[in-house]
Amino acid sequence: MHALGADPAARPGPADPLNLREFQAAAKSTVDPVYYDYLAGGAWDEVTLRDNEAAFGRLSLLPRVLRGHEKRELDVSLFGCPASSPVLISPTAFHRLVHPEGERATARAAAATGTIMVVSMAATVAVGDIAAAAREAAPEGGPALWFQLYLQPDREVTEALVARATAAGARALVVTVDSPVFGTHERDRRNGFLDLPAGMACENMRGLPGGEPDAVRPIAMSPRICWADVDWLRRSTSLPVLLKGVVHPEDARLALRHGVDGLVLSNHGGRQLDTVPATIDLLPDIVAAVGGRIPVILDGGVRRGTDVVKALALGASAVGIGRPVLWGLAVDGERGVRRVLDLLRDEVDTALALCGAASPRDLTPDLVRGRP
Repeated sequence: MHALGADPAARPGPADPLNLREFQAAAKSTVDPVYYDYLAGGAWDEVTLRDNEAAFGRLSLLPRVLRGHEKRELDVSLFGCPASSPVLISPTAFHRLVHPEGERATARAAAATGTIMVVSMAATVAVGDIAAAAREAAPEGGPALWFQLYLQPDREVTEALVARATAAGARALVVTVDSPVFGTHERDRRNGFLDLPAGMACENMRGLPGGEPDAVRPIAMSPRICWADVDWLRRSTSLPVLLKGVVHPEDARLALRHGVDGLVLSNHGGRQLDTVPATIDLLPDIVAAVGGRIPVILDGGVRRGTDVVKALALGASAVGIGRPVLWGLAVDGERGVRRVLDLLRDEVDTALALCGAASPRDLTPDLVRGRP
């Protein structure tokens, strides 16, 4: 006799991780320790890195009962991109550090599971090749890809990057705005990890204006970037523009005034300014600041389906995951990424049912309580 609710056909193999934490442990035992430290680490004392996850544990769910919902609908649509769940893949660099196929495998997993993937500007596979891999996995529709962008001091370079992303079929631009300079990663300094190994490069930076045809430009961080640059980008593209890294409510209100289409509430996974609050703690103020006029996507610390439900209940339109995708990629390539996405989707579905909700749209702030 099978255990109550168990589906023998859906059982994982004996070595398959059962949750994201187990994927993390498996990845740690698989990845070169120097590269693992790069992926896992944060800035300075890593206070924000730890608190992004811990903050979810300070919140409780207060479920409703007897709501009469037999099935849940997890699908969402963001900027014309349908997705099978409110979980998307946040931009993360250097996927080939953990698997030889790198971002190609991640893109195939995203396409196969109906997940929006935000391609990192620092990807080790060019955005056009990533899009081609996504189309292989889901040839019936265009890839649900967005492109992460650091505005470059040389606008001609930025224009070339936007043109490449647009030609590849990117459906939105996610502009990272919390990086006027690089954050300080003491793990990387201690390990001497200052550049990619031979044979790897930030492929989106290859062959850009102002350099040799096959040269790879460094990604420039510039404290000169300001709202006028956002205005210029907004005029230069027809793609939706989201800002990633807005954490202050006044900046959220400014984003509205500058015509931004969406926000990704992110503290860069604790990798930029340390001691910034956890994003889930900041979410209610950011949601209040935008007043429902644009979507807010939460990024940072999501490790369980209950984390997703808490964020959605507090006003997020969706959430992004970064490190867990790389753990899945390191453990089992495309299959590992699919397993991570499927696990989290199943957890969200179960949490929705237990909260008495039929879809993310049924989640409301009264379902979340703070814990002392």
